[in-house]
Amino acid sequence: MRLRHRDGQTVHLGYCTNVHPAEDLTGIVTQLDTYAVQVRENLDADVLGLGLWLAAPVAAELAADPAARRRLGGELTARGLEVVTLNGFPYRSFQAPVVKHDVYHPDWTTPERLAYTLDLARVLADLLPDDAARGSISTLPLAWRQPWNDEHADAAARNLDHLAAELAELHRHTGRTVRVGFEPEPGCIVESTSQAAARFARVDSDWLGVCLDLAHLACAWEEPAEALGRLRAAGLPVVKVQLSAALEAADPLTAADTLQTYVEPRFLHQTRTAAATAAADPADPRHAADDLDTALTTLLAEPGRRSTGPWRVHYHVPLHAAPAPPLTATTPLLRDALRELFAGERAGCDHLDVETYTWGVLPPDQRPRSEPELAAGIAAELAFARDELTALGLGAPTPAVTA
Repeated sequence: MRLRHRDGQTVHLGYCTNVHPAEDLTGIVTQLDTYAVQVRENLDADVLGLGLWLAAPVAAELAADPAARRRLGGELTARGLEVVTLNGFPYRSFQAPVVKHDVYHPDWTTPERLAYTLDLARVLADLLPDDAARGSISTLPLAWRQPWNDEHADAAARNLDHLAAELAELHRHTGRTVRVGFEPEPGCIVESTSQAAARFARVDSDWLGVCLDLAHLACAWEEPAEALGRLRAAGLPVVKVQLSAALEAADPLTAADTLQTYVEPRFLHQTRTAAATAAADPADPRHAADDLDTALTTLLAEPGRRSTGPWRVHYHVPLHAAPAPPLTATTPLLRDALRELFAGERAGCDHLDVETYTWGVLPPDQRPRSEPELAAGIAAELAFARDELTALGLGAPTPAVTA
């Protein structure tokens, strides 16, 4: 969907397709029919934006075959769909039975991560609508925090320099601007906007910046105004915002039984206490755990490390629906972030992606039971986001011009 900010910018709102498992071109087109078209129709939208996720093999296939890119663009257009942003964080198998730490590999110390991201950039340059100002790709914040040393840092820096140079060359060749945003996440080398400002101080900000995931921001216990001010001061653009909400437990002892229903084997659910922000190391085990089950068994039970909260848990919950009580969602922080980004005279970002990839692992009573129910849930999240943005003064969608 497209909205218009008072400064004249078109703000693109869509949903991220990493919630779906398809990893080949045939499967991707099938999931467009199964989910995306139904979401668009539920919203009564002429055009729906997708934050497309392409696993590495299909990204390489498309990057090598201009005709295949044209076919995919035609399939999108025929269904009233458009793409201005890609999710380049998961390399492949994101909906496998167990993902956990695998999602951080290969990381930015490797040639594989660079090649994958450049494949995505070449694909996106051809998928962009003719009137889109730019494209964006979100990616992991360098690597998981361990192992990491000076050699890793040097390798990542070389890859980022190469990435920026190749994006500049892509612009010279195609006339299309594609930027890459590094997404701070709990447990990674870059967990917070403070760390982003430090780690990315030397990058070419014409092409590289930050993808701000609002559930991650909440789990880092950062306030949106301060975080965005920190990025502005560092000269780092917000390339993309992922609209997401994390779980919050005001009193984890009281909420322990309910939190247990969110423990599941597929994804990591990093857990942070409010005290983590005051720690020299935000992943200090006295205030943090790398997964929810660890938090429940260690932070609550082990003598000397008992934490009574509050907790925030990296678990993307549907934007429009409250989690099981006594848990709450960090939706107020999402609203604060949208206000900081869009209530002013200039839009702070023009690519917004609803990224709730956890529908299939929610507690059973909250989980969609069919494909139409999942499509309806995604549409409800997008309607929620659209309504929040229009309440901030964003206007009617601008007409889409497809590629």
